[in-house]
Amino acid sequence: MDNFIVSARKYRPVTFDSVVGQQHITGTLKNAIHNQQLAQAFLFCGPRGVGKTTCARILAKTINCENISENAEACGECDSCKAFQNGNSFSIHELDAASNNSVEDIRSLIEQVRIPPQTGKYKIYIIDEVHMLSQQAFNAFLKTLEEPPSYAIFILATTEKHKILPTILSRCQIFDFNRIKVEDMANHLANIANKEEVSFEADGLHVIAQKADGGLRDALSMFDQIVSFSNKNLTYKAVIDNLNILDYDYYFQLLDAVNSENSAQVLLLFDQILNKGFDGGHFISGLSSHIRNLLVTKDPSTLKLLETSENVKKRYLEQSQQISSGLMLSALNIANQCEVNYRVSKNQRLQVELALLKMCHLSSAIQMANNGSLANADLKKKLPDSGVKQAAPSPKTTATSTEFNAGVTGQIKPSAPVPSPFKEVTPSSITTVPPESTTKTGAPQSTSTTGTGRSWGAIKPSVVVPDLKKILTADKKSEEEEEELVQGNDFFEVTTNAFLSQWNGFAERIKAENRITLYTIMTSNTPTLEGTKIRIELENMVMMDELQKGKIDILNYLRPALRNFALDVEGVMVETTRERKPYTSQEKYQAMVAKNPALDQLRKTFDLGLS
Repeated sequence: MDNFIVSARKYRPVTFDSVVGQQHITGTLKNAIHNQQLAQAFLFCGPRGVGKTTCARILAKTINCENISENAEACGECDSCKAFQNGNSFSIHELDAASNNSVEDIRSLIEQVRIPPQTGKYKIYIIDEVHMLSQQAFNAFLKTLEEPPSYAIFILATTEKHKILPTILSRCQIFDFNRIKVEDMANHLANIANKEEVSFEADGLHVIAQKADGGLRDALSMFDQIVSFSNKNLTYKAVIDNLNILDYDYYFQLLDAVNSENSAQVLLLFDQILNKGFDGGHFISGLSSHIRNLLVTKDPSTLKLLETSENVKKRYLEQSQQISSGLMLSALNIANQCEVNYRVSKNQRLQVELALLKMCHLSSAIQMANNGSLANADLKKKLPDSGVKQAAPSPKTTATSTEFNAGVTGQIKPSAPVPSPFKEVTPSSITTVPPESTTKTGAPQSTSTTGTGRSWGAIKPSVVVPDLKKILTADKKSEEEEEELVQGNDFFEVTTNAFLSQWNGFAERIKAENRITLYTIMTSNTPTLEGTKIRIELENMVMMDELQKGKIDILNYLRPALRNFALDVEGVMVETTRERKPYTSQEKYQAMVAKNPALDQLRKTFDLGLS
């Protein structure tokens, strides 16, 4: 039996054209070879499994090919190409920096560089995982990398460019490899399946490509695994079973149930998913991706962002037409919040179920909001046409009388005059109340609505509309009635004793009036009289505000009493340092000892402790 070779090695590209998904790099390298503009050092960087080492080997083989084709590809038939393919080329050297990362390894490489190539035009050194070199090894490599012999070319490959010294980066031509697109990867897998005579479903290959996350080597490894599992019958079911992937169909069913507000079906589907061994966090993450894909398919311009097979894409298109964008956005927001809270939740299953139940009620909430908006819009359209104009009230003006079977004449009249600033009363603010009807003699008589007789009710506004003129007049009046300082022509000298006597007398007066705050301000600190200025010390802005409120009352009392109408009160802010109140047992004891030192001697005598 022949030895099995994994697909990643068996179908490894051997020409630039066979490299998958890196045309921007292979095209540049082919042009450089064709124009003979080869750099002295190349740096290939990118994620795993995207073709960095493969491109390095193809470049090395093509450079030394004796019969390069017109499109800059190696012939594969010359001695140099055959030697490389057989692994015994003396001009191409590969070094694994992960296991050869010391200064001695780099010094040995530098010694080899000095020897010219025995066959071929160039001596090429491929250093893989170059970021694993030590700091000292990088420093030893710098000079050779900057000024190598004319026949030496270095090709470095790494997955972590940020770990390489800037001095190394500046000496290389840098090529950034992209993650391989799902579509390109699925097509490549299909070609390999055809060569290997493996029957397959396109949906299954797309799932493998999505699971590989841009790495072709990972995709080929999964491909080999599933081919063995399914006995060369690669189906969508075999792929999701072997890779433990949740079926698309669950998400489609769940969104249909959410759209139809079927809470029971949603919870049962989630229970089935859990019974299959899937984690709730994995499920809610997949649900977010599914809703995102539905939103993407809403607009034809964003349809290219959907990386699925054609069959699945059709299902997305069908479901996206059935569900509104508002519902999907709200559901996506709920799913995202659930995913954030999932890991810290003690009851994780309940967290997911609560999110699903919220999604089921989104349709009703959106419909209620839309109905409310439509009702408001209709009301706004109708109001200008059906507004009731009110004329000025007149005792002689009455509505047209109408005779009813009961012989009672009704009269339409407003129950109260509408204030002048408002000339219109809308229908929504009008109610009908039974009026007092009048007989022929003018005596009031209640009107009956039983039988065939009925009467018109009086129309009056159900909401009392304020009179703006009265409000403005009241505000103006209150401003005019504000207390003012008393004025006079007496300016007698005031003594301190007389001032303090009147000051304390007014303080007692406001205390009797229960104005405790102002009383506290006047008595907490003794005021000082400096000429006609009365200064009182205050501790905060609250006291300052209260003093300003009571200032007029104080001066209106002191000025006539002391016969000096130039007196004025001024608050002065002072900083006060308060002692910190003792809280702990130790602090209380220290405070007591400070007042009575004998207490400490007593404690020591009886060997007492602090509780």
